[in-house]
This record gives sequence, structure tokens and C-alpha cells, in this order.
Amino acid sequence: MAEVITIAPVTRIEGHAKIAIHLDDNGNVDDAFLHIQSLRGFEKFIEGRPAEEIPRIVNRICGICPWMHHLASVKAVDGALGVTPAPAGHRLRELCQVLAHVNDKILHFFFLAAPDFILGPDSDYSVRNVMGIVKTNPELARRVVKMRQLGQMLLENFAGKAIHPIAGVVGGFAKPMSEHERQEMLQGVETLLDFARYSIDYAKKKVFANYQDVIGALGNITTGFLATVDPADGSMRLYDGVQRLMRSDGTSCDFKARDYDAYLGERVESWSYAKMVYAKTWEEGFSLDPDRPRGIYRSNTLARINVCDRISTPGAQEELEEFRELFGRPAQQTLLYHWARLIELLYACERSKELLEDQTITDPAVRTEAHPRAGRGVGIVEAPRGTLIHDYTTDDQGCIASANLIVGTTHNIGPMNMSVKQAAKTLISGGKYTKGLLNKVEMAVRAYDP
Repeated sequence: MAEVITIAPVTRIEGHAKIAIHLDDNGNVDDAFLHIQSLRGFEKFIEGRPAEEIPRIVNRICGICPWMHHLASVKAVDGALGVTPAPAGHRLRELCQVLAHVNDKILHFFFLAAPDFILGPDSDYSVRNVMGIVKTNPELARRVVKMRQLGQMLLENFAGKAIHPIAGVVGGFAKPMSEHERQEMLQGVETLLDFARYSIDYAKKKVFANYQDVIGALGNITTGFLATVDPADGSMRLYDGVQRLMRSDGTSCDFKARDYDAYLGERVESWSYAKMVYAKTWEEGFSLDPDRPRGIYRSNTLARINVCDRISTPGAQEELEEFRELFGRPAQQTLLYHWARLIELLYACERSKELLEDQTITDPAVRTEAHPRAGRGVGIVEAPRGTLIHDYTTDDQGCIASANLIVGTTHNIGPMNMSVKQAAKTLISGGKYTKGLLNKVEMAVRAYDP
């Protein structure tokens, strides 16, 4: 008889979801779904509120990446009120954002993804977690915890809060950076940079080398990609730039933040609370069929590695060249998100160091004056989970009249469903499956860090 295999909850992700795998009468996979169970509502929560309050509200959307929502929101309010941030304020915002990327990537790779690789995807679930890593490799675990704490404390000591920040303000930043703070942060970033170099070397030798068969097959689909690049040279950008939408054949087009709705469409499906986003300019419609997808692209680390022409920092550029020599451009294997994540960890550390070595970051003029007005602003940053879009329209009192948010994970809802279906069909047949096989289906989701 037909059966539904339910994986609930999906473990070691930064949110709430379940997987439903539908078997036919022969025990083979007929269909599979990733059901997102989180409430959408912040667009309505913020209507009618003064625009300058919104960056302090939307950072509650996610406790893991509050800086990204905070800064995308500040950028959107800047646009709606017609303000150009002070240069030093702009640099301080980017510094906080890339430092937050460092902390997030350490969390995801070592705490959430690594147990599958270090302990093995078929190991017992009771030990296949961060505590299992602590017992298996206590020295690595101690170093990981110490580095994540360091990254969090650098943000907290300078900006006041590592979680639910308030330091980004309309027109710039709430406070200037002192020379003492610059030197102190630079020393901490040097330590994080050493750890980033160690991490990617460790992963290539001890993790990825042992799982080439899994990386080459699990959850693989063929899609386009979306990320942010520098308009001048196409290099990777996390805080500011233009958006690049790349087809699966590598051809691409760039567009500005305010024009995103001319390129991206949004829709809902009956089986998910989450909305789906697709490339409406491709004139293909929308389909999540893994064999014949239409309008589907992916975001997040693998997308950023694929769409950029280069990376502006030396260590990360060297790693990008090696990655492309191995996997081409665009790389499509889903589990390569983990490899791309560590390249990006290295970039974030190197970029933080660059920003801190520029002494103009301590300029005391960190904010431009702003006044309420009617307008529209779109703020886009690259969150760890993908391109994050905040779109606000204000009335003549400077209050939010309407808002639209496309959160980083949202871009990948459709692709994650495709990867789940591909993994399930590859691994399950004749009604036979094990806990290890079901964990591999989860691994296809964890690669996206939803």
C-alpha cells in the first residue's frame, strides 16, 4: 500500500520544517515535499509605524542573522527618505555585516553540518550532533566554540549588541569607531582569519575528500543562481552592489535593487506557508519538476561563488580558482554549498581586515541627517542564507504604508523541494529505507542552511 514517510522535525537547521515523502503502491517515491511551518507576518506588523523604528523591529525575524535584516532595513529606509549614508557610517555597516557572516558560517559548518561528515551520515542520531563532535574531537570543538565566541564579542563590544542590533541608523551608524576599538577589532579579526584558513584546509583534507561520492550525487539539481556583485568588476559583494541573475548555462543579467520586482516573481503553493520566488524574466513560467524546472534559481553561498567573476581578497580568490578548476562554473552539486560556505568565510575575514586597516573608518562623521517624507526604498544585502530584500513605501509622515520582504531562504524553498525529491528518489526504492538514508535526505536540506 502507498505510504507517507514523515521526517519531523528536520534537524540541525536554523528554523522549523518537516519532510513528507510519498511512496506509491510499489514502495517507490512518487513525490516529496519540504513543508515550511514558520509564520509570515512582518510585512503587516510594520505597517503604520515610523520608518526609523523598523530596523529595530525586523531584526527579530531571525536570531541567527539579525544584522542582515537590520542593515537591509536601514538601507531601505535610507532610500525611502532619500538619504545617502555618511561614508564612515557605510563602512561601519559593512564591517558589522561581514563579521556577522563569519559567526554564522562557523555556526553552520561546525555545529549543524559537520556531524554528518565527521561522524558519518549513517551514525546513530543520538551522537550525530555537536556533542558527538565534542567527544570525537574535543580540541577542534574547543577551538570552534572559542572562535565563534570571539566573533560575537567583537560585534557586541563595539556595536552594543551581537543579537537584535540597534547600531545601524537612518543615514549611517549610531556611533563612530575609536582608534582603540579599531586596533582591538583588527587583532581579533586576524585570529579569525587564521581560523578561516585552518577551516577550509581541514575541510578539504578531512571532510570533502572522504565524501566525494555523496557530494557528487545527493540532492543534485540544475538551476540558475542569484547573488550580488560589484558593478565595476563583477567581484563578490555581501553588503552593496548590483544583483546578478544567472541562468544554468552561465549567461546572466544584472539589475539594481529597486528593480528587483521586474525580474523576480512571487507565488504561493497550497502545501507550504512560504512563498516561492522565481525568475519571471526568463519567460518559462514556474515548475518544480527536477527533470524540467522552469524559472528556478538558487541563492546563498553556492550562488555567490557561481555568479561572481572574481573575489577581491587574495586568499578567497585562490580558493575560488581551485574550486572552479574542480567543478566548473556554474557548479550545480548541492552539497558544494558547504565548500562555498568556507570560501566565503575566508572572504568575510579578509574583507573585515581590509575595512579595519582603512583608517578612514574612524571618521567621527558617521551619520547624515534625515527627514520624514513619502517615498520608496529597497534595501538588499547578502544574508548567509541568500539575497535578502526589504522593500518599503512611506507616506508623507515617514510612516510605512506598505512593505514586501523576500528573505534569503525564500529563494531556495523551491530548489530545496527539488533536492529533497531527487535525494528521496535516489535513495528509497521498494519501500526499503533506513534512518541513515532518511538523514541523507535531510542533508540535502541542510546544505542550503535554511
